[in-house]
Amino acid sequence: MENVELIVSDMAGIARGKVQPTALLKSKDIKLPIAIFAQTIDSQFYMSRENVVDSDMFLQPDASTLRLVPWSSGTTASVLMDCRDIKGKTVEESPRMVLRRIVEKYEARGWVPIVAPEVEFYLAKLQPEHDGESADEDSELQFDGHIDGYGIEGFHDLGEFFEQLSAHCRIQEISLEGVSQELGPGQFEVNFHYGSPVKLADDVFHFKRTLKRVAQEHGLRVTFLAKPVAGGSGSSMHIHQSVYNDRGENIFVNSDGSNSKLFENYLGGLQKYMTDALLMFAPYANSYRRFLNFFSSPVNLEWGVDNRTVGLRIPISDAESRRIENRLAGSDVNPYLVIAGSLACGYLGMTEKLVPRPAVKASAYELPFALHRHLYEALDAFRDSVALRNILGEEFVTVYSKVKEMEYRMFQSRLTDWERNELANIV
Repeated sequence: MENVELIVSDMAGIARGKVQPTALLKSKDIKLPIAIFAQTIDSQFYMSRENVVDSDMFLQPDASTLRLVPWSSGTTASVLMDCRDIKGKTVEESPRMVLRRIVEKYEARGWVPIVAPEVEFYLAKLQPEHDGESADEDSELQFDGHIDGYGIEGFHDLGEFFEQLSAHCRIQEISLEGVSQELGPGQFEVNFHYGSPVKLADDVFHFKRTLKRVAQEHGLRVTFLAKPVAGGSGSSMHIHQSVYNDRGENIFVNSDGSNSKLFENYLGGLQKYMTDALLMFAPYANSYRRFLNFFSSPVNLEWGVDNRTVGLRIPISDAESRRIENRLAGSDVNPYLVIAGSLACGYLGMTEKLVPRPAVKASAYELPFALHRHLYEALDAFRDSVALRNILGEEFVTVYSKVKEMEYRMFQSRLTDWERNELANIV
């Protein structure tokens, strides 16, 4: 192994870091700017009063995350880095550390959270060459107009692509359980095998990067945008979650297989705190476009058994597999933060003994819209939540809020086609 990618996840879930020779991996002086966690999606930075000098942070490799980079011909590995400031204190706003702190709160009570994400995405062809110009990454996305929900034949058309994707995931020990075609043109969903929250967030983080790389090699582009097609199906990241005790028993069920009080409390926490945490589940202005079409994208926080119209679905299963499927997040999320957010809400419910509303047995689509309609509403709720500041960390909530505020200002500075082509010709 010649080189190692030293990686951290920024607030958007994008890989940031550096590449260096393997021989230098044991160095105690690996550094990056701490402002990486205050970087917006368009590479602007929020500089807090505490970091006006743009300080460095020290990186320490988490050896358990070392894995080959499949597209490097066997010469490069990657490793995720733990981050500490110049005083040796853990960098609180690191997304991976935010999730680890939530898991530690569970472990302190003898609870073991388990998650299984489902991630949707769109594959698109690059615009073909025309007028002597070659296609590039800035070309308009060209989606296949054919919709074949849960079809099989589409996989044969993309056989080489999915075979290479599967091989790259095996090399990185990313455990996928299956892939299905969804309800948008070129839209697919990948299911991950259940496991510990940090490991699964690592897997989703690496999977997104791998998928983009394989797509590029096959002349395709992939997008995890929550609403890439106007009027079409949005892309989500559903999170199945359950909690076990240190004896390996599911604490969501009683000995007779019925729902436990802790199961109800967990649901109560999701219902009470998810609106405060929505910014972690819908982090961009585009995320809220997904909520405009409520079909298969619930806009409520009700729960029900085998009911896809609710935001909190309880799949049919045996007692030991009793779990909650949180269906609110788009696929544009940072996996560390969205898993942390869901677990944090459930944790607060269990510790505060919150009681959920009764289960919905009919369609919840007829119920009132129960989420924030715009990012600024979600931003205000997140920034002002005392409960979230206490459980997620003051510094994280402050920095994340500032980053999202800057991104939204950038969005507001751009005129849409509707404003230019419709409104401008009428008013």
